[in-house]
Amino acid sequence: MTPNHSLQGPARHPLYTPEERERRNATVWTGVQGVLAPLQFLVFLVSVGLVIRFLATGEGEAAATLSVVIKTVTLYLIMVTGCIWEKVVFGRYLFAPAFYWEDMFSMLVLALHTAYLAALAGGLLQSHQLMYLALAAYAAYVINAGQFLLKLRAARLDGRADTTEPGALA
Repeated sequence: MTPNHSLQGPARHPLYTPEERERRNATVWTGVQGVLAPLQFLVFLVSVGLVIRFLATGEGEAAATLSVVIKTVTLYLIMVTGCIWEKVVFGRYLFAPAFYWEDMFSMLVLALHTAYLAALAGGLLQSHQLMYLALAAYAAYVINAGQFLLKLRAARLDGRADTTEPGALA
């Protein structure tokens, strides 16, 4: 074993520098994201239930459609405020190295949700096709939400290391 390797595996870079962590903790946008993320998830849960109900029974098309539109609006809201948060913390609106892959996948999520709105507004798809597109958008959203939850966990582990092991991340 070489001196640069520990029994815990290779060293992992912390998600935030001390300055970024300070900016993250100081900005109101962290709290905004903390409120919008669970709100969006709640809207998602209601909407997916309404979409599945419509697909299974043919009932509730208007409610399902409205729920997907509301879910898409909440997605846009969290994306815009998330870009502002990223600018405050990392100095760029998107694709900061710490969140590059999450942001890349977010673009797919946005594209699918936007395709739903475009198809709805343009009458390009039938109702069932629209709902399947919504489910594809939702599947991508679930993957993306998982990415962000993993980052949240990594940030918490980094924070714990900062307070329990002085100098461990230096």
